[in-house]
Amino acid sequence: MTYQVLARKWRPKRFADLVGQEHVVRALSNALKESRLHHAYLLTGTRGVGKTTIARILAKSLNCETGTTAEPCGVCQACTQIDAGRFVDLLEIDAASNTGIDNIREVLENAQYTPTMGRYKVYIIDEVHMLSKSAFNAMLKTLEEPPAHVKFILATTDPQKVPVTVLSRCLQFSLRNMTPQQVAGHLAHMLDVEGIAYDTPALALLGRAAAGSMRDAQSLLDQAIAYGLGEVKEDGVRAMLGAVDKRYLFALLDALADADGPRLVGEVEALAARGIGFDSALAELASLLHQLALAQTVPAAIASDEPERDAIFALAQRLAAEDVQLYYQIALHGRRDLALAPDEHAGFSMSMLRMLAFHPVNGGESATRPLPVARPPVPAANPGASSAALPAGVSPARAALAQLGGKPAERSPTAAEKPAAPEPEPEPARPAPAAPARQAPPPEPAPWDEQPAAVVPSPAPATARPPVPARVEEVPDDADDDAEPEVLDTASDSDDELPAYAMMMDEDPGELVSDTPVFDGDWASLIGRLGNKLGAARMLAQNAALKHWDGKVFELAVPEGFRTMATRDYQDKLKSVLGEYLGQSIELRVSVETLDMETPAMRDARFKREQLAGARQHMENDPVVQQLVQEMGAMLLAETVQPVQE
Repeated sequence: MTYQVLARKWRPKRFADLVGQEHVVRALSNALKESRLHHAYLLTGTRGVGKTTIARILAKSLNCETGTTAEPCGVCQACTQIDAGRFVDLLEIDAASNTGIDNIREVLENAQYTPTMGRYKVYIIDEVHMLSKSAFNAMLKTLEEPPAHVKFILATTDPQKVPVTVLSRCLQFSLRNMTPQQVAGHLAHMLDVEGIAYDTPALALLGRAAAGSMRDAQSLLDQAIAYGLGEVKEDGVRAMLGAVDKRYLFALLDALADADGPRLVGEVEALAARGIGFDSALAELASLLHQLALAQTVPAAIASDEPERDAIFALAQRLAAEDVQLYYQIALHGRRDLALAPDEHAGFSMSMLRMLAFHPVNGGESATRPLPVARPPVPAANPGASSAALPAGVSPARAALAQLGGKPAERSPTAAEKPAAPEPEPEPARPAPAAPARQAPPPEPAPWDEQPAAVVPSPAPATARPPVPARVEEVPDDADDDAEPEVLDTASDSDDELPAYAMMMDEDPGELVSDTPVFDGDWASLIGRLGNKLGAARMLAQNAALKHWDGKVFELAVPEGFRTMATRDYQDKLKSVLGEYLGQSIELRVSVETLDMETPAMRDARFKREQLAGARQHMENDPVVQQLVQEMGAMLLAETVQPVQE
């Protein structure tokens, strides 16, 4: 007799046999019991979660000879023929192979005829998202108002590609991926019925490897049974899947807990000698660290039947909670960067060494702790033995690089040796007044701790308004000789935040000028002058582009995304403000279209992007930042750099 694979042999025949889809089973069962049947259903989900299986069970429920029921008998002629795939009124269509309009037209022409044997004619269209656009359009009318004896059941793994016109005509059910525990439990039930010996940890490995798909899990179980000669053992499943034995992972974390570098490197080399994939090793290590974090924070989350429960809790007591979190992140990033490493062995080894570097024993005095070297240590520096010590101002990293290159290390100048900044040239003297004020003698130099710090003015941005010069009052004759002249700063910091294009104008955008202005066609500048006078119509003005202006008629264009801003209320408000400002009656025409021009809002957004790009480039080119990156191994997080708002 021909062997039947487990995925086909154990395909559920009833709703009660389904695993992990209780929400779908409940909805369909209640609909069948109450006879509230829809004419079209859409089942979505990844491969192997039961879409086609649910469609066939629903077809049996609709055509069972005992009546429309949520529990088909399974023994009548309709049920047995549907299970065997020979029921004449059940048509399964593979949309991946029948994508054209001709195939769908043939189906729709046959839909008008009454069923031959059953109560309903059921059409199951698998991978419906593969149909062409014309095929979808051809079936819309029939899908919306089909004959009373027709039911459509659509299945797809990619519902985003199904037109919304089809989605709106169907009841949609989203099937979930099954958890590893659900998969392992169902596999155990299957093996118990089949009479096959197994190890519980082996089924847990298969459950994780299936990634939520029961069909994948059953296929892997078939492979594991063949690999183990009729048995499913943990060692055989690990070898088949290329998974890492947790004993090796516990040895790695044990070496980390002891901060034992040589033993840690030895365990890494042992993994390499066993030919274990380092990508799966980092994935299993992250999974184990997740279990350690659960054991430290929520101990009840570790199942009582977990095989390594005692080892997990013992290791959780040796590692600090913050170290476990850090190791987890390093494992994730190490797996992500594994393709960028010189080879997988080096990438995995570097991830483990990175974990070791952040161990409390190694991380506390890392800046001053000497690195272990094979040669004797260099004697301490003294005035008479300058050749054995680093010159003053030379960092160890710079000295090492110079030694590799065969060049003497250049000494960085100290703060005292740096050349002083050139003094600014004095401003030309202003003409003396008729009665010159008596010049006060220079004050005595204050002590070091009382001298004010020198303030170096930062260069103003290119788009900022020129600073208003400070006004210095002259000292009268009867003033105190030791008093310093009072500096009155006429600049104000209370300006409201305005768009970039409004900051470049001389006029105050918050006020309307009294004289009748002349519009020169600069729409962004006009909006900036109007300021808050626009009120609710400001969104319409900012997101509109001026297409034409002839002195009286404004023709504006708004992109499709801002159609709601082009209502009559906003247009009337904008028209009123523009007419008041220009001192004449105007006509406003607003259209919604695809723009090839830049709106004021787009202009402001572009200006901000340019500022942000300039700030990040400035940080990347900063000498201090570059030195930190080169010598200290620092990393510049460019996404955190923001321009300074003046």
